[in-house]
Amino acid sequence: MSAPKIQSVRGMNDILPDEAEFWDMFEETVRSWLASYGYRPIRLPVVEPTPLFRRAIGEVTDIVEKEMYSFVDSLNGESLTLRPEGTAGCVRAVIQHSLAAHQAQRLYYIGQMFRHERPQKGRYRQFHQVGVEAFGFPGPDVDGEQILMGARLWGDLGLAGITLEINTLGEPGERARHRAELVSYLEEHAELLDEDARRRLYTNPLRVLDSKNPALQDLIAGAPRLIDHLGEQSMAHFEGVQQVLRDAGQPFSVNPRLVRGLDYYNLTVYEWQTDRLGAQGTVCAGGRYDGLVEQLGGRPTPACGFAMGVERLIALIREAGGETRAEAVDVYLVHQGALASRLAVGVAETLRDRGIDVLYNCGGGSFKSQMKRADVSGAAFAVIIGDDEAAAGEVTLKPLRAADDRVGQQRITADDVADRIISLTADWEDA
Repeated sequence: MSAPKIQSVRGMNDILPDEAEFWDMFEETVRSWLASYGYRPIRLPVVEPTPLFRRAIGEVTDIVEKEMYSFVDSLNGESLTLRPEGTAGCVRAVIQHSLAAHQAQRLYYIGQMFRHERPQKGRYRQFHQVGVEAFGFPGPDVDGEQILMGARLWGDLGLAGITLEINTLGEPGERARHRAELVSYLEEHAELLDEDARRRLYTNPLRVLDSKNPALQDLIAGAPRLIDHLGEQSMAHFEGVQQVLRDAGQPFSVNPRLVRGLDYYNLTVYEWQTDRLGAQGTVCAGGRYDGLVEQLGGRPTPACGFAMGVERLIALIREAGGETRAEAVDVYLVHQGALASRLAVGVAETLRDRGIDVLYNCGGGSFKSQMKRADVSGAAFAVIIGDDEAAAGEVTLKPLRAADDRVGQQRITADDVADRIISLTADWEDA
């Protein structure tokens, strides 16, 4: 009796080669885009101390209450958590290594996050994010720049129909005054609240405003607005962000009910949204979190950032008809015979030295079977070496997808094959 198969954990998906190649292309585009704005990479641990997220995200948020993968380290009894988001860990690193002590920082990271949620399209238990964080910039200009960065990326990825909503959460004192009025309002209509809203009424009433329950929408529409409680400085900052967007010609709408599910945000918050992914319509979200560095033990440091869901963006690219396969290798190297195989290794490395990608046939096989593999590989050329060619220091070059039908199979010296491939490729590109 064979052993039972072991499957991947529900909501934690394998990314198979065809898909992984597309992810690599997506990440190359993202890294180039971030570098063009002066952002530098930082690589952060997947596991962090649990108190980091409790202090940063908030004890009464859904993430901390229900979604974190936490466990006790059997060696020292420390409570650890698989990171559910990236900002807290990035702030921890900035504090620990004094990165923002003497100069402002623009940082980014790409990696896995973990939340114990009900898996559905665009929402998984292991998911990937691109996180972008800026430290040491107090004005609305960097808020505006980060929002415009998103608009540029959508263009680079060939995506259309992504809309922008913005709001301001003001400062903690302003939110406290609004919170008191909001709680009083919701208490007066307690009989209309659903179970989730009742649970949040005294712990996180702002999140009630973010409810998607259709039965609550009239109640939410009549609730006190945070923006009506904001002081002059908060409103000036928000107006400054809007001015950056207007000057750049970036359309947006102000949504006074837009809040974030994390407690550390203040002032600017925003979401980039699409109607093409069903319920999971937010593809990028962020804002300002000026108090978080001090809250986690660092010096007061203004900060803002955003995160993008990689799975959602890739689904959107596919929905828009984007290419989902990487380019094939340039050469498939076919060889048979002891002398041929010895020469083939050197030919393959010489081609790679010239920037030509080579898939070297492993596992033997007849010339016929190897040529079938060459065709399936998608390579532009087959370089074929038998013992006869090897004895003469030659190879046979066969274009597999020639743009010019007049180009046929040819036998040339091993030393000349790289130049010939480069010349033919250039001719086809110019044609």
